[in-house]
Order: sequence, then structure tokens, then C-alpha cells
Amino acid sequence: MRTPLRAALLGIAVTLAGYALFAGWLGLHADGYLDARDRATARTTGVVVEDGIGDDLDIRVRWTDGTGRTHVQRFGVYDTDRYAEGKDFRVAYDPTAGDPRGFPADPDETAEEDDLIVPVFLGAAVALPLTLVWLWRGLRFRLAARRPGRPMTARVRTGTRRAAWRASRATWLELTGPEGRTHWQRVMWHPALHEAPAELPVTVHGTGRRTVTALPDGTRLVSLGRPRDHPPAGAVLDDDVLRTDLRDAFVLPPGTTAAPPWREAAASTGLGTLLGLTLGLVMTGPTLTGTLAFVLSCATLTTSVWLLSAPQP
Repeated sequence: MRTPLRAALLGIAVTLAGYALFAGWLGLHADGYLDARDRATARTTGVVVEDGIGDDLDIRVRWTDGTGRTHVQRFGVYDTDRYAEGKDFRVAYDPTAGDPRGFPADPDETAEEDDLIVPVFLGAAVALPLTLVWLWRGLRFRLAARRPGRPMTARVRTGTRRAAWRASRATWLELTGPEGRTHWQRVMWHPALHEAPAELPVTVHGTGRRTVTALPDGTRLVSLGRPRDHPPAGAVLDDDVLRTDLRDAFVLPPGTTAAPPWREAAASTGLGTLLGLTLGLVMTGPTLTGTLAFVLSCATLTTSVWLLSAPQP
């Protein structure tokens, strides 16, 4: 259980750390926005010079502060029909600032504030289930391990699925009972499986969807999903769980560095970073706050999902 426990702790840590950075980044900017808005005690009336900007139908307003300086600023608003081009728009600003920033004077127009606060709660709604999955797996493992066991014969298999950009491997047990019935159970990878013979006697605890398979040396494997009555669809099953890359077949020349076994983690994080960067630039424009928020959320999500998939090194 030690290796799966480490994977679970890493998965929880990645999710919580990523969410903490995401929430902290947006929370810091939300606090700065609210603080600046509280200092905006002066009022003036501007004119909408452009409407329907972007997907959110923002408006651009020209307004003049108390010193006579004219500003042209973009605002996010909810009541887009009310603020058409040529209409008045009340602006609040800080009269003590050298280059004041304008805020909607209407207290109901909180679009920019909500853009900073609402994603924090949406992120929590995603981070919480990702964390609970690990806790649920641990609870199922404990409950199943306490159930009576029955002897079976296991054959360790590696299931490989090839996608457009990578091949993913998973560990499967082909379990055969004394009556001759066979089913397939996916489990989290464990180093003890590297030393396993082609077939070995095991003890399967639990019934139905909750089972735990114990190896002869006492190692208990964490099951993923329910036992299946047929081989996994779309996966090519090998006869062992040994790594099947060039490091296993050749002696590398001196000075050659083999790719680290956790390179898929870096690939998943990199994919999330690239996805977040693209979404941030497309959906928020070239703004550091929105783009970095997308990068943090997508990188955390792809890495957490990769860990939840229980990859085989």
C-alpha cells in the first residue's frame, strides 16, 4: 500500500497546492480591486463611445476627472442594453490618485469584481471532488480489505491504450477462481508486481465493486473500478508489467541519459500550461491576471487527472 499511498498524497498535494495558488492569485487581485474601489469617492458622468466589445459585450467610456484630464476606459457591465453607444455612464474614481482608475458608480455593475471572485468558488467545486476521489479510494480499500478473502490465481497484465499524442499504460490482473471463471481487475501499479511470476496465487478480499487483491508476500493492491467479465476494450494486453521501452532492451552508451520515468507528469503539466495559456489569451485577452489564472487552473487539472489515472511507470 505504500506506493499507492504516496501517489494519493501526491495527488492531493498537487490539487490543493494548485488550487491555493489559483485562489491566492485571484484573491490578491480581488482584494486590490475592492480596496481601490473603496477609495473611489468622486463621481462623474462619462459617455459610452463604443459598445458590444468582445464576447462579454463590454463598453468603452470617455470620462473626465476633477482635474480636467480625459480618460477612455473599458468597462465590463451586466446591463448591456442600458449602456449603448452615446449613453451616459456614471463613473467613480479616486480623487487623490495622479492617474485615477474608473469604476462603475452603479453598485449593481460588479462584472469585473465577479470575474475575480466567482472563479475561486468554481475552482473549489473542481478541486474538492478531485481530492474526495482519493479519500473515497482509501475508504473503499480499507472496507474491502476487512472482508473475508477467497483464493484465486492471478496473471499480471499491462494494458496499453494509444492516443493521438501518447500511449498510456495501466496494470490489470486476470483473476481466475477455483471454479474456472475469469474476470479482469484494474489496480494501481506497485513495485512488487515487477517480481511477480507469470501466474501467482492471490487472495481477493471483498465482493462486487469493492475488492482488494493480496499478493503472497502480503502486499495489497488498490483496485480501480469494478471487476470486469471481459478484457478491457481498446487496450492491448501484454503478459507482464515490466517497462517496455528502450532502457529494457539495450545497454545505453556511456553519457546517455535515459528519460525519467515521471516524464509523463511533466508532459501532462506542460499540456495543461499550454492549454491554459491559449484559453487565457483567447478568453481574457493579453491580461496577466486572467491568463495566469487559466494557466494555474489548467496545469493543476491535467496533472491531477493524470495522477488519478494511476499511470504505470
